[in-house]
Amino acid sequence: MKKALLLASLIGPAIAMAQNNNAPSSYDPHDIKITGYLQTQFQKAQSPGITSFSGGDFSKNSDNRFMIRRGRLKIDRVDTYSSIVFQLDATQDGVQLMDAFIQLRHPDQKGLSLTAGLFNRPFGYSIVYSSGYRDFPERARVFQTLMPRERDLGGMVSYHPGGKIKFLNLDLALVNGSGHSAKDYDSKKDLIGNLAFKFDSLADKKLHVGFGGSFYKGSVRNDTKTYYTALTNGYTAHTSDDNLGKAIGRNYYGANLQVELDNTFGRSSFKTEYVAGDQPGVAGGTDIKGPYASRSFTTQPVTDLYQRKFNGYYLWFTQEIAKTGVTALLAYDVYDPNTKASGMTIGMPDNFTADGDVKFSTLGYGLAYQISNRLKLTVYNEHVTNEKTSLKNFSDDLKDNVFTTRLLYRW
Repeated sequence: MKKALLLASLIGPAIAMAQNNNAPSSYDPHDIKITGYLQTQFQKAQSPGITSFSGGDFSKNSDNRFMIRRGRLKIDRVDTYSSIVFQLDATQDGVQLMDAFIQLRHPDQKGLSLTAGLFNRPFGYSIVYSSGYRDFPERARVFQTLMPRERDLGGMVSYHPGGKIKFLNLDLALVNGSGHSAKDYDSKKDLIGNLAFKFDSLADKKLHVGFGGSFYKGSVRNDTKTYYTALTNGYTAHTSDDNLGKAIGRNYYGANLQVELDNTFGRSSFKTEYVAGDQPGVAGGTDIKGPYASRSFTTQPVTDLYQRKFNGYYLWFTQEIAKTGVTALLAYDVYDPNTKASGMTIGMPDNFTADGDVKFSTLGYGLAYQISNRLKLTVYNEHVTNEKTSLKNFSDDLKDNVFTTRLLYRW
């Protein structure tokens, strides 16, 4: 028992570091270290060709597929004053760069660091948390919409002190705003801030609590003479020569909470995150499917922008089942791209609402079996519901549920 506790105390900090995508595998000075993970899975959709946030859309004539969801290879090196992280993602779609950043730190001020390159946007909890350790197969729809692929190019100052205030984490980043695989398409930059607190020594070290708040302050360039702002049950159009090149606000505010309790039955965990604000998008329809109409842009949008008031959240609950290695999973998330309009008012004549204004919710449930410290099997079902509207494409609930069986190996 003592050996097990000693082992846990030694590997615990390394695991915690690995769970944060914006960090090397360890800050102990070391030469090249290679880590990573592979996720291979089979999925069954409710109908062929559906739009899905569970690993991407299904092909037109397919309702099931085998796929490599993620194949990550992470290389890092740490010395006294600096560290470098370089991570690739290899799947059936090819090889993509995921992380490439340099961190500068002074040995006398280890809590203070400067990061430059391609890194995860420091917003909230789930964006930075590694998919190799997350209990649930995917991040919530709202975060996949606002921050697809999670990364961006820029610079970040972080303050993660130790000692009596080791519970504090502070990050401030300046980024392009166009995402991880694109060059910036305008001259403006976006500002991201995150303040987090984590307490691991409550109730005789059985209770672990974390919480925090974040903001995102940015904009999207309008490439036409018209843009729209949301009103109750519709939009109003703004047309002027001055609107060509106008910066339309992209502003988010978020809060998050994590609670974990070690008990005789097994660890119980509850995590939630809420985000709201302004999101510029497009109308949605034939060229861009509705669920993607409010997605953040990687290139200059060529059609009129629609500035929407949005909100979204997720609720994640997990329960370890004694010492079986099995964990029960239960999740619920909501994304409402336009809180000013709902139901049958969407799609009514002359109010300019369209496919991009439809609200979605997802109920997920399943089991995860930790076969070994490196190997995990997950079976998970997602029941996706959209609101019924006056739009032809969303007059009823779409048949877009997805069942996933995933095997993960981490090294």
